Amino acid sequence: MNKQQLAAKIWESANQMRSKIEANEYKDYILGFIFYKYLSDKQIQFAKKEEFSDDDIKNLSEEDADTTKHFQDNLGYFIAYKDLFSTWIDMGKDFNVSNVRDALSAFSRLISPNHKKLFDGIFDTLQTGLSKLGDNAASQSKAISDLIHLIKAIPMDAKQDYDVLGFIYEYLIEKFAANAGKKAGEFYTPFEVSFLMSEIIAHHLKDKKEIQIYDSTSGSGSLLINIGRSVSKHIEDKAKIKYYAQELKKNTYDLTRMNLVMRGISPDNIVTRNGDTLEEDWPFFEENDPINSYNALYVDAVVSNPPYSQQWDSSNKETDPRYARFGLAPKTKADYAFLLHDLYHVKPDGIMMIVLPHGVLFRGGEEGIIRKKLIEENHIDAIIGLPANIFFGTGIPTTIIVLKQKRPNTDVLIVDASKGFIKVGKNNKLRASDIKKCVDAIIHRENLPKYAKLVSREEIRANDYNLNIPRYVDSSENAESWDIYATMFGGIPTNEIDELYPFWQAFPRLREALFVATSSHHAQLNTTEIKKEITQHSDVKAFVENFNAAFANFDTFLKDELLKNMMAVNTSNEEDVLSHAIFERMTSVPLIDKYEAYQLLNDNWVHIAVDLEIIQTEGFEATRIVEPNMVMKKKDGKEYEVQEGWIGRIMPFELVQQTYLQTELDALKATEERLANITAEFEALFDSLTEEDKEADTVNETKDGFVAAAVAKEAKQFLTESKKKGVRQEGFEADSYETKICTANKLFTEEKALKKEFATQKNDLHLLTKATIEQLSDVQVYHLLEYKWITPLVKELNKLPDVLIHQLTTKVQALADKYATTYAQVVAEIQETENSLTALMDELTGNEFDIQGLNEFKTLLK
Repeated sequence: MNKQQLAAKIWESANQMRSKIEANEYKDYILGFIFYKYLSDKQIQFAKKEEFSDDDIKNLSEEDADTTKHFQDNLGYFIAYKDLFSTWIDMGKDFNVSNVRDALSAFSRLISPNHKKLFDGIFDTLQTGLSKLGDNAASQSKAISDLIHLIKAIPMDAKQDYDVLGFIYEYLIEKFAANAGKKAGEFYTPFEVSFLMSEIIAHHLKDKKEIQIYDSTSGSGSLLINIGRSVSKHIEDKAKIKYYAQELKKNTYDLTRMNLVMRGISPDNIVTRNGDTLEEDWPFFEENDPINSYNALYVDAVVSNPPYSQQWDSSNKETDPRYARFGLAPKTKADYAFLLHDLYHVKPDGIMMIVLPHGVLFRGGEEGIIRKKLIEENHIDAIIGLPANIFFGTGIPTTIIVLKQKRPNTDVLIVDASKGFIKVGKNNKLRASDIKKCVDAIIHRENLPKYAKLVSREEIRANDYNLNIPRYVDSSENAESWDIYATMFGGIPTNEIDELYPFWQAFPRLREALFVATSSHHAQLNTTEIKKEITQHSDVKAFVENFNAAFANFDTFLKDELLKNMMAVNTSNEEDVLSHAIFERMTSVPLIDKYEAYQLLNDNWVHIAVDLEIIQTEGFEATRIVEPNMVMKKKDGKEYEVQEGWIGRIMPFELVQQTYLQTELDALKATEERLANITAEFEALFDSLTEEDKEADTVNETKDGFVAAAVAKEAKQFLTESKKKGVRQEGFEADSYETKICTANKLFTEEKALKKEFATQKNDLHLLTKATIEQLSDVQVYHLLEYKWITPLVKELNKLPDVLIHQLTTKVQALADKYATTYAQVVAEIQETENSLTALMDELTGNEFDIQGLNEFKTLLK
């Protein structure tokens, strides 16, 4: 099972196991146990690295002071053997909730003094919540046992530790957020928003050798971790990234610490605090000595997604250095208080990004004054408008504001990214192409029609410092207009043809081939076959040839990148390498949106990256591994995991069959097709029965009933009697009921035999595919990976010209259809219909009141 499948399985089971416990609460339990498993497994790994034998590990006890200290000095904690996660598993039925309570209590007691701040109280939420898992010790023990057995499958070996564990942790956090309603905002920023912010920050910091990043409202720590991941692509030593995190809510603060630790980040690079960001500035001091340790900290990047428009206590903060320059945010809305706190901690060459509600862009009062000062002092660098309903638990539209302490330019880039998303369930979600387009716009500071605009400070002043996005970027679709002349007399307005200017620019002679002018303002179609005229035009053909030439060797490039270089591919950076290659090829290709091509790449890369991770961590032999296909089945109201055949760890059975077992696959498909034809013949037989035949006792008025009753009973009885009389089927008329019954009997017999044959063929092919995968040669593996990774992407990219040509054809056809029928023709059709209706009404009869009503209706029609 790959990490995506494992995460999905754990979520599905956990969601059932939590029963009536709120998702927001249950997340603290399962994530807490995952973290405890991580710490236990990490200790075992360390012990084996230190050449502890299995017996030595079994003898680990806090009574051995020297050994305990050795582990504390290296790991920051110590767990006795009896308290290890694996020991709980081995206990079987002897496991009890008290084992967990004792273990968590011991963990708190055995934290290294040097790591007290990082680990102290990290299991408080889990420890106090154990009683909610059941009404008594027995039910609590059962619930915990089920939970730890569920997560024991998460691998922690040296090859797949942090990545798999971190992925599953993030996966579960996102799933719990989707089920937590409004409380989701307390701990989770959707990955897509987080990744968008991370890529912008990473680009800004790409040349730095050491980096400090800070999240002032860290939640689960996901946003901070994603920034670290993006930044690490540009820095040689990941140990040079230091993380600062502050969170108000204790249980959420614990999630931050767990998440950071599980990513393999050195405890020395993790600085966290459980406290109120607005009440007490931080990072500023050590909590145990706030006065003598006072030291203003400035970092390279600050990022946050604070609670929106919450109340705060602004009293006695006029002299707070965070707010003194710009003023205090209103007591009812702390949005600018968070923004100013973040900005204060940014280095002169640093960057900050904050997610806030749209209101901060245009609200007046104290907020208007702060906004004016931020603009005049040149701190606001960019504004990104996000789609509505993108965050769990709230549908309000939000914005990302990018700020810097010092900037060489004075303009503000305003991006309206609110239209780029897909609908996923109840929420909107940014696609990879939406993120890429937005990041590129910010990095290159480009003016893009209906998307992004560089706005001068003078223009912002003229708008009274109102930064509401629609004032500067109109991303709405053009309203449809109707030409009065063309509506009355026909023809196509030339100004509407002009709206297709990008196409006429790319295909200079195509317009003349499609349209002929009828006046200075109108034209008409010059062809009756729009599609044929467009696809066969020399300009369009040249466009397709140009595209094909640009991508002529792209498959070879992909083979070199992904196949020849398989074990060395950097999956963190490779998508950027491939997208750069696509964008470079598209510089000579007009019209086609390069971000559509990028989306195709990303859709395929998601699966390619999973395969590469498996091959790189497990070895090339993983391509030949076939494992049980485990599925959940319901029995007696309970769900059980059972095996349903086999599945390739990397190689899809269907692809192997199409490539190397085509003869066997064709035979199976032929049997399946014949079974489908038999069903159709049964239906045709039933439909041909007379109503009298259908009323027979042995024939129900359904096709299934006909098969079951007519064949099983009627045919048997009828054929038996016919045999006694020496009458054969040939003796009946072709269309008689008796003949149909005989035919049905033959079909039923054939179907029964074919179903058995189909099941055998299917099973034989399945097992043959398994054996084929396990015996693949290296050359065959490379061929299959090419068909799986490269062929689909190349095919989809090669379809892009056809998609664009279809768009043009549709637009031209729509223009032609729009004015094809004049208003006069519409009126004539209405009149004709009225006259026909009137004539029909003349034939109607009724009493005097009916006739009076009909006459009045005819008068209205005329």
